[in-house]
Amino acid sequence: MIEAVNLTKDFGKFRAVDNVSFHVNSGELFAFLGPNGAGKTTTIKMLSGLLIPTSGEAYLSGISVNDNPVEAKKILGFVPDEPSVYDKLTLREFLNFVADIYQIDRKKAKETADEYLEIFELEDRQDDLMQGYSHGMRQKANIIAALIHDPQVLFLDEPTVGLDPRSARLIKDILKDMTKEGKTVFMSTHILEIAEEMADKVGIIQKGQLKFVGTVEELREAQGTEGSLEELFLQLTASEEDKELISHLKG
Repeated sequence: MIEAVNLTKDFGKFRAVDNVSFHVNSGELFAFLGPNGAGKTTTIKMLSGLLIPTSGEAYLSGISVNDNPVEAKKILGFVPDEPSVYDKLTLREFLNFVADIYQIDRKKAKETADEYLEIFELEDRQDDLMQGYSHGMRQKANIIAALIHDPQVLFLDEPTVGLDPRSARLIKDILKDMTKEGKTVFMSTHILEIAEEMADKVGIIQKGQLKFVGTVEELREAQGTEGSLEELFLQLTASEEDKELISHLKG
């Protein structure tokens, strides 16, 4: 379970996230949506312990991320928006390194890694230095590394960017299986069709402020329309200037 309580993050005089509160239950996939620069990545980094909030608290399965960051990180996996790997390591060395950090038995870690290497068709490249990997291959490497310790909470920041259609489909299947097992998935995405298809709940943030949290059906009721999630999102986040332009184009 994920809980954000009045999370706020300032960078100098700029407030990137402003008093955000919500909770995500175990077994739910939560899609976090917002325009570029809305505060999605900053929120994810505070929830996962990569950024210290200016104020507020974050909890994972009841563990305070602020007070017990190591314990919180033991149960989470994180896939960043930009793939981060060690160029001078092979993929196998990288996965062994991650497994050692989480103190996973090497035999069990190898079994898990082998399974995902096969799923993502990286068996033949696992002994190559990752400096020669494409963006998509690096993204797959990050995803496998985030899953190798079987996390109870998984954060993904734009996970399908740079992936081929087959790999993107696999990611969606893996995430669905995780929620069926009672694990919690928190995913930011600009692909609203994926959010509408997969999410149990959505959160919409704009200019650091949370505009909505709930199901897509609840969002339809709140907006008084039966549109798609894309239409609802645009309606909720459109500026007055945008609304005037849309009205003018329709007229």
